[in-house]
Amino acid sequence: MNSMKRYMEFVKPYNFQIFLTIVIGVIKFAIPLFIPILIKIVIDDIIGAEALTNDEKMTQLIYWLGGTALVFLIVRPPIEYYRQYLAQLVSNKILFDIRKKMYIHLQKLSLKYYSNTRAGEVISRVINDVEQTKNFVMIGLMNVWLDLATILIAIGIMLTMNVKLTLVTLLAFPFYAFSVKYFFGRLRDLTKERSQALAGVQSYLHERVQGMSIIKTFTLEKHEQKLFNETNGEFLDAAVKQTVWNAKAFAVVNTITDIAPLLVIAYAGYEAIHGRLSVGTMAAFIAYVERLYSPLRRLVNSSTTLTQSFASMDRVFELMDEEYDIVDKKGASTLGTSSGEVTFSNVSFQYEKDGHMILEDIDFRVNAGETVAFVGMSGGGKSTIISLIPRFYDVTKGQILIDGKDVRDVTIESLRKQIGIVLQDNILFSDSVKSNILMGKPGATDEEVVEAAIAANAHDFIMELPEGYETKVGERGVKLSGGQKQRVAIARVFLKNPSILVLDEATSALDLESESLIQDSLEKLASNRTTIIVAHRLSTITHADNIIVIENGKVIENGSHAQLMKQKNTYYNLFQIQQLDTE
Repeated sequence: MNSMKRYMEFVKPYNFQIFLTIVIGVIKFAIPLFIPILIKIVIDDIIGAEALTNDEKMTQLIYWLGGTALVFLIVRPPIEYYRQYLAQLVSNKILFDIRKKMYIHLQKLSLKYYSNTRAGEVISRVINDVEQTKNFVMIGLMNVWLDLATILIAIGIMLTMNVKLTLVTLLAFPFYAFSVKYFFGRLRDLTKERSQALAGVQSYLHERVQGMSIIKTFTLEKHEQKLFNETNGEFLDAAVKQTVWNAKAFAVVNTITDIAPLLVIAYAGYEAIHGRLSVGTMAAFIAYVERLYSPLRRLVNSSTTLTQSFASMDRVFELMDEEYDIVDKKGASTLGTSSGEVTFSNVSFQYEKDGHMILEDIDFRVNAGETVAFVGMSGGGKSTIISLIPRFYDVTKGQILIDGKDVRDVTIESLRKQIGIVLQDNILFSDSVKSNILMGKPGATDEEVVEAAIAANAHDFIMELPEGYETKVGERGVKLSGGQKQRVAIARVFLKNPSILVLDEATSALDLESESLIQDSLEKLASNRTTIIVAHRLSTITHADNIIVIENGKVIENGSHAQLMKQKNTYYNLFQIQQLDTE
């Protein structure tokens, strides 16, 4: 129940609206409780009244039925409207607040979390599981109380009519309570398993939809169908287990609620035959039994739905309890505009505590305005080095300093504001070209956006797009070519205007024309700022002030292009191989 207690923190701001909804709901449910009394009046006081003439009976009948109809036509509709409106409004606001907090939380989780967690799993919790908790608000905080109020009002009226008959009516209550408690404890675990299995299906679909081109290229349709059937089958098994237990619960509970009216009819009939109960009172009681046990049956349905809500709450708070790997140190200072000096001092790094070292004792210094390039075979640790500078991960040992300050001693936001990154495969969001550029500086003017695009050699192709800067680029920028995506990514870094520029394989896998345009824009971007490059094509970094060769997580060579070529070691051999390949 800890999850429910935490959930109530989101409910607390709306306590008054929920209370108002319950009050309106009680009125709404109380009005129909007059119907059994009306039945008694019609049978005993009108039809069975020997002192009244037929005309007087008709007048009385019209009077009572007309008055009741007016209540149902005039009073009940607005009450029903406001109950539904307030209930939906409050529950949706609560879901909004939960998703808002979850998104804040998701943005604080490190890249390590996302590298170990499937996107579909996260999406399922934020969308499906949060939506399922809406039932707790609608049912657990509103309808359950309305049903309980209906039961209590009905019992109160019945007690005023006949105490013994009321006690007979309540005989089934203890059996009902026991069966609900027995069945619905286990149902929560089964429902949680079902939700987890459904998240598995969603995660699988999310990955496969993104990689549909691979499936088609390798004609994997039949193979993928088999794998999907297995994943979907796991969900089916979990769903069937939940359904079986749910069906057992309904079979037992509904049998109890169905038998209870028979007891009332039997005892009321016995009393009526012996003249101790009027026919009208008997009819009213039978009507009240239905009014009494209908809410109980709804409570059974509610129990099933609430079980799903509690299981979803558990999954929501499991995600919200994920700890942050990268956090601001207590008392962290703000890194002002940086000169761009970067120092690695005896830096070692491993992704997992028990894993092998990715980097070992890395030492280098980049002075303000200098360009340093990292080269070496794939998997050597080059990209890991640049991931440590903006604190996407924290070093295992050693220090990374910017302007002499340990990156762990300054706030993450102020640190990352000083760093601009251009990757080999930059992600664009399915929004307009302008919106993607504005990510570099959200409050920038249109003029600044255009200036950044011009500097990135992107303005001309953007103006040729159907809607210019307002053209939607599609998911991950699918409507743009690789070179166009890269130039949009460079434009947003121009707009950001960072002190430190990081380029990770920024021109690899591009055609010659695109590479030429991008190389030109990158040279302009790197001018007068510290630049750190991870390069595959060594011909693009011969101008670097310092070239560092990384192999198996260690620095094995460093120096200028000319110095390294004279040494005729690893760099020299790599360069010669690439020159031969080019020729």
